[in-house]
Amino acid sequence: MERTKVLYISQEITPFLPETEMSVIARTLPQGIQERGREIRTFMPRYGCINERRNQLHEVIRLSGMNLIIDNTDHPLIIKVASIQAARMQVYFIDNEDYFQRKALLKDENGVFFDDNDERMIFFCRGVLETVKKLRWAPDIIHCHGWFTSLIPIFIKKGYADDPLFANAKVITSLYDNDFSGNLHKNFANKLLFEDIDKNDVKILKEPSYNNLIKFAVDYSDGIIFGSETINNEIVSIVKDSKKPFLEYQPTEAIIDKYAEYYDTIIEK
Repeated sequence: MERTKVLYISQEITPFLPETEMSVIARTLPQGIQERGREIRTFMPRYGCINERRNQLHEVIRLSGMNLIIDNTDHPLIIKVASIQAARMQVYFIDNEDYFQRKALLKDENGVFFDDNDERMIFFCRGVLETVKKLRWAPDIIHCHGWFTSLIPIFIKKGYADDPLFANAKVITSLYDNDFSGNLHKNFANKLLFEDIDKNDVKILKEPSYNNLIKFAVDYSDGIIFGSETINNEIVSIVKDSKKPFLEYQPTEAIIDKYAEYYDTIIEK
């Protein structure tokens, strides 16, 4: 029997970024799942505040060099990698000069959301999947952490639906207490139209609020996990109304065992 393959896609991972609920889970979970005999790959954005020398990031030339077209503009895709020696795992980074050179994550020095966060998200999510294609690695589970990964479910179900590498992949979305206020760029929905994704698929994103983005992710996911103990009530209702199998918040010491069991139930569905 082949080993289960789990692809982790996270908005944040420690030690490359400060410790948060999400960054800690996204660091410890892949290691724990790998130690249980499963194969893993892990991806995050290469934000400009990540110190490449200290963290020993280096470019993977054989994976870099592709261009992604977003809103009719070409953006070069650069792939970097670093090892977490203690965990015997690698983390791949999605990089691009236009989107990820700035020294902040998602907001400027005045706490204002970057106007191009929608395009940064599209570039990151598509960049991960294009890189996985280059690796010729077919995941059984794709586990997404944070709203910045919210496009992965529709890309798997629609945009890359004809790709045999992703034909059997099940997508799990972990939700955290990291809501944003206001909306993403007003043209966000139109920028998502490629391959088999049409306007009807993305109509909820005509108002690209946090809650609508999460509902959009839930609609195309196979399973949901509450990664934070407190999730806003509207999101909880969205998840329960979806009738998708969901896993309640788990204490730190139970996460690896409970998530591994949950993966198995999702694969069997």
